[in-house]
Amino acid sequence: MFTGIVQGTAPLIAVDEKSNFRTHVLQLPPELLPHLELGASVAHNGCCLTVTEINGDKISFDLMKETLRVTNLGQLALGDRVNLERAAKFGDEIGGHQMSGHIVCTAEIVKILQSENNRQIWFSMPENVMKYVLHKGYIGIDGISLTIGDVLKNKFCVFLIPETLERTTLGSKRLGSVVNIEIDPQTQAIVDTVERVLVDKKKG
Repeated sequence: MFTGIVQGTAPLIAVDEKSNFRTHVLQLPPELLPHLELGASVAHNGCCLTVTEINGDKISFDLMKETLRVTNLGQLALGDRVNLERAAKFGDEIGGHQMSGHIVCTAEIVKILQSENNRQIWFSMPENVMKYVLHKGYIGIDGISLTIGDVLKNKFCVFLIPETLERTTLGSKRLGSVVNIEIDPQTQAIVDTVERVLVDKKKG
């Protein structure tokens, strides 16, 4: 389980490319290394990956075909930075919202509006996922727990404060950038339940 509170970023320093498979090596910051073990879960741009090798601060992670298909991780190039979060422990403070590390799709940045103290970013997303995006609800964007702002048919926006822009990779995103999306599981459960009830009523 994760909370959507990014604990740091790390650069991609090596890639081992194979058919429908990749191994990423990241250079983790010192604060994310304590007690890190083989098999531990670490969220990369919100996607849960498993530690496969530890060589000092150089940590390896394997990416399967499905991960490369659904997420933006396969598009990363050497030097690109990744949002990171270690798995939450029981008793930890939950500052964001509960997240599983399972990415449902990606979204594209289609508009960026800058004001003095915050930035508004609009994302375009598949309509079949947009039904789970509700005004003032929660969403995970590249592993960051954010509150949803305005919602239109196939796009939505979030508002980012300077702290979020500085601590995460969202501060460097540009028009056309692709981000990972994890929807709030409670919202999904409610929407799916309502849809099933409406379908059953029509059948009855």
